[in-house]
Amino acid sequence: MDKMFTSGDLRLLDIISSLPENPTGAFNVRKNGKGEARAVTENIDIINKPDGSGIEILIKAGTKNEKVYIPVILTESGLDETVANDFIIGDGADVEIIAGCGICNNGSCGSSHSGVHTFKVGKNCRVKYTEKHYGEGSGGSVMNPSTVIMMEDGSVFDLESIQIEGITSTVRNTVAYLGTASRLNISERLVTHDEQVAKSDVEVFLNGKDSSLQVVSRSVARDKSSQVFHPKAVGNTACSAHIQCDAIIMDDASVGSIPEIQANSAEASIIHEAAIGRINNEQLLKLQTLGLTAEEAESVIIEGFLS
Repeated sequence: MDKMFTSGDLRLLDIISSLPENPTGAFNVRKNGKGEARAVTENIDIINKPDGSGIEILIKAGTKNEKVYIPVILTESGLDETVANDFIIGDGADVEIIAGCGICNNGSCGSSHSGVHTFKVGKNCRVKYTEKHYGEGSGGSVMNPSTVIMMEDGSVFDLESIQIEGITSTVRNTVAYLGTASRLNISERLVTHDEQVAKSDVEVFLNGKDSSLQVVSRSVARDKSSQVFHPKAVGNTACSAHIQCDAIIMDDASVGSIPEIQANSAEASIIHEAAIGRINNEQLLKLQTLGLTAEEAESVIIEGFLS
């Protein structure tokens, strides 16, 4: 695969997905609005959607210990694309899906990518889904990811959503529907700087008895950037949910956290927590006494907070 991409492309792919230069297993790499590389396996097929809007990833029932990579990179200025990808995951599958989008834009026009990912998760599945977003260059990068998750009985879905840096503007939407005894774990890490804007909406419907949800959001806002995080858990039966939102605010940034819970059953147990604050001065001083500069101490604290 390395012959298809420049060294800059491979660097972007490594940042957003850790995709090897010569990967094994299933993958689909999209560059500047076109599919550039693809491989499938006996258990994982990737096909173009008939309407040309994106791809379908078909994972056979019972598939175990396989990965599929679906990264997207944009290296041209002025691109504006929307891609809709569907994941059909058969009963009893245990798979890892690594997505992500990287934009390198040094032109005069902004570039944007909107990815709509729909997951239809069968019974008793285990899915780990990681999505990383990264931007660089002076031209501006916009990413608006949408994720829809439909979980059947007994399945577990781990969603890790990471915005590393360099995204001028992002609106992130996640909606999930949980079946009986299913579990959804959402981990979000978000960093903004300069005058970047980030908005994240999460809405989860716990429809099945004994379903459960855990949401942990950690973010850092620097300079004059702004963030708003709005998670909502709706308990429609005997279920449990816990939402935790923590943010570090610095410089002249602004952060809003609006956790929302709704119980439509007396057997629903839903908890939310939210905290926004600056870096602890005592932690900074302690690290500086160990020989770190103020900037180094700050970086260590932020890295530990986001990990």
